[in-house]
Amino acid sequence: MKFDAVPSGGNPDVGYAAYKSTALRGPKLAPLAIRAPGATDRGVSVRSSILLPNDADLTKHGKGEPLGEKIVVTGRVVDEDGKPVRNSLVEVWQCNAAGRYIHRLDDHHAPLDPNFVGHGKMLTDDQGQYRFVSIKPGAYPWGNHPNAWRPAHIHFSLFGNVYAQRLITQMYFPGDPLFEFDPIFNSVPDEKARNSMISRFSIDETIEGVALGYIFDIVLRGKNATPMGM
Repeated sequence: MKFDAVPSGGNPDVGYAAYKSTALRGPKLAPLAIRAPGATDRGVSVRSSILLPNDADLTKHGKGEPLGEKIVVTGRVVDEDGKPVRNSLVEVWQCNAAGRYIHRLDDHHAPLDPNFVGHGKMLTDDQGQYRFVSIKPGAYPWGNHPNAWRPAHIHFSLFGNVYAQRLITQMYFPGDPLFEFDPIFNSVPDEKARNSMISRFSIDETIEGVALGYIFDIVLRGKNATPMGM
């Protein structure tokens, strides 16, 4: 079953029929406009003390090496004017290389990896740069429609530096054959916006003999903003 993107716009609608669970969790009433200038000018302060050892290396949370293809993901977080978003919290979570999350509701018949818990966090630097090491996640079935499989993806949560920059999105990998069959990916209406969720392979970020490198830049707010990943 293929899914065509809806015609225009940068973010998915709160209710997208092809993604069945949005019918239950999406709001039924139109959003209200609230005049709250304070939401955009109060800084979100994050202390580096919230970071634990190896938070930015998801392959170091067990007693041994996790199974799968090791990857490095890096990129810049910028605002609507292209300025770096500094000292900003970036959180990531994902399934393991077999396509399984460590979660009580994940009943996919794929093995858990005792050396991979699938979550991490980091802060951006003065250039808005972040970087973490992980394992490339696997595709997995999810029951939304017949023969439904999610493309490999990593979830991102970003707080920005002001409350209006809050973003939750998903990063995908280039060349995935499941894109055209995935209603979550195709719920983002605009093609350019949709493609901005696909990372770029980078031989420069690749660590010889260790890990393949990917670049995923994120824009918070504005006309070029990275879409919300549902």
